[in-house]
Amino acid sequence: MQNGYRREHDALGEIDVPRNALYGAQTQRAVNNFSIAGRPMPRPFIHALARIKGAAAMVNVELGLLDGALGKRIADVATRVSSGALEDQFPVDVYQTGSGTSTNMNMNEVLAHLAGKDVHPNDHVNLCQSSNDVIPSTLQLAAVIESKGELQSALHALEVQLLKRAGEFRDAVKVGRTHLMDAMPITVEQEFMAWASQLAQARRDLESGLEALQTLPLGGTAVGTGVNAHPEFAARVAQRLAQELDLPLCCPTGIRSLGSIDSAVAFSGRLNAVATALSKISEDLRWMNSGPNSGLGEIALPALQPGSSIMPGKVNPVIPEAVLMGCTQVLGLSTAIAIAGRSGNFQLNVMLPLVADNLLQSIQILARSAEALATKAVAGMKVNVEALAERARHNLMLVTALAPHIGYEQCANIAHTAASEGRSILAVAADLTDIAEDRLSAILDPLDLTRRGLPQKPPDQVDADD
Repeated sequence: MQNGYRREHDALGEIDVPRNALYGAQTQRAVNNFSIAGRPMPRPFIHALARIKGAAAMVNVELGLLDGALGKRIADVATRVSSGALEDQFPVDVYQTGSGTSTNMNMNEVLAHLAGKDVHPNDHVNLCQSSNDVIPSTLQLAAVIESKGELQSALHALEVQLLKRAGEFRDAVKVGRTHLMDAMPITVEQEFMAWASQLAQARRDLESGLEALQTLPLGGTAVGTGVNAHPEFAARVAQRLAQELDLPLCCPTGIRSLGSIDSAVAFSGRLNAVATALSKISEDLRWMNSGPNSGLGEIALPALQPGSSIMPGKVNPVIPEAVLMGCTQVLGLSTAIAIAGRSGNFQLNVMLPLVADNLLQSIQILARSAEALATKAVAGMKVNVEALAERARHNLMLVTALAPHIGYEQCANIAHTAASEGRSILAVAADLTDIAEDRLSAILDPLDLTRRGLPQKPPDQVDADD
């Protein structure tokens, strides 16, 4: 032992390892070889891997493959790691061997070191396992845990906040927009509820997408055939994990497909839908907040920080902008996951660490984006109700409500006349139709138009006085 290092050995020979490190030779070789990403595997991945190792140890005890006391020691230290302890002992770079073997061995070595000198990282901690089935199983388990936890919670909280604010503006009418042009009226409540509905659909799609991820390929070992694994090992580990985490986990029977990560690719697509929903809401908020004098000025987002280093008093919609950047990153990460999904040659995909990193990073970005929108944008924004109502009253597209009464062509003439003369639809319609003004006012009422469909009588049965 010299200069703060100790000598360790593996199948390739001896290597110096930091004296205080809990890992061994294989981890050190990975640290020496891999530095492309410049960051280790995500912490949720490490925690999920430790959970699998702990469950595997206890199942191997049950199966009579591992001494009871030794297995319990492994399980106990695995629980410490899964709870967030010793994270500095997992330094292996994301971009490593494509099977994730280096991270698997990093965990095996740390748990063996902590469990006692009589514990071997391969023979005991890795019993009935291979990196080729444990790493994709960990990828899936971590994604399920993080999605069901932080992400679903944050999306639900944003949905609730939108519905809460919607209830405050049930009668606040505004001009709807299609193609960024004036369209029929809508209430602020309806606009907020449409956002909430979009989020709710994205959450449901996420939940249904978890089903495939909850089928873990444990027990496949090297090539999916289960060599060196007890036939009951995988099902028992899945059952133990399911009880610990309250998740419907299972393992397939027969051959495991280790060359495919289609379930992760598909789930990434569902995360894209969440990113799309959050982007849509953020873009709408930016437009509605634009101004305050030369833009739409429909809402005022909370003033969180100065918006310019040269223009005093300028305040920008910083939260929607930050969320848009995060969601754009998620879309890029998903593209990388899809490309990685094509890298399944024969019996193994060789981009598992990248997929795990991108998937978990996406979940984290989306969860934090939803939280930021809920707490720092939607909760504190103000709605300019009076200005919205005034614009709604002068909306040329109100003429649409007259179409069932006088026909499309005459309505188009009224709209063009109102636009060219700078008059309201009500005023021009009063001049160009035989419909009484009080009846016109009722037909063209912006708020009422947000709550009704066709009139009860078809156009050819409507009297002039109607």
